[in-house]
Amino acid sequence: MPSDSVEKRVISFDTRAAFQEQLRECISKAQITLRMFDPNFSLWELGSTQMDTLLRRFLSHHGKLELVAHTNAELERHAPRFARLLTDYSHAIECRLTAPSLKLLTDSFCVADERHIVRRFHSDHLRGQAVYDSEPDTQVPLERFSAIWAETVPGLHAGTTGL
Repeated sequence: MPSDSVEKRVISFDTRAAFQEQLRECISKAQITLRMFDPNFSLWELGSTQMDTLLRRFLSHHGKLELVAHTNAELERHAPRFARLLTDYSHAIECRLTAPSLKLLTDSFCVADERHIVRRFHSDHLRGQAVYDSEPDTQVPLERFSAIWAETVPGLHAGTTGL
């Protein structure tokens, strides 16, 4: 009997290059939703040409990006491509900022389509894990993201400039 299921893959990483490689793979697999949390997105390279290409492809196929940070300073100062992406796809991207009560949160994760996840266990360190094709592995992070999202305020908008 043929199986249509895809086997779960788990990949551990502990370098910046490996984290970014797994992040790009996770984003490239997304078709419907991307939910991202990081204190400042400084290691995510959201303003790189490669990331811009991946995100544009995702958004041009009606994907929705939800992004939460403690601060948007890194994106405002060092990611002009992301600012253009936000302008071009403002209807499909929502950037939020955490409430002061959540500033102690230090993990970092990206969940694609509720079945793929890349997470760093602490935002100050590169050690983390990517899990592909496993909805059970994304359930707790998605619940966490929803709880964080509920305590956010509007953040970066199309046309926002750094001060």
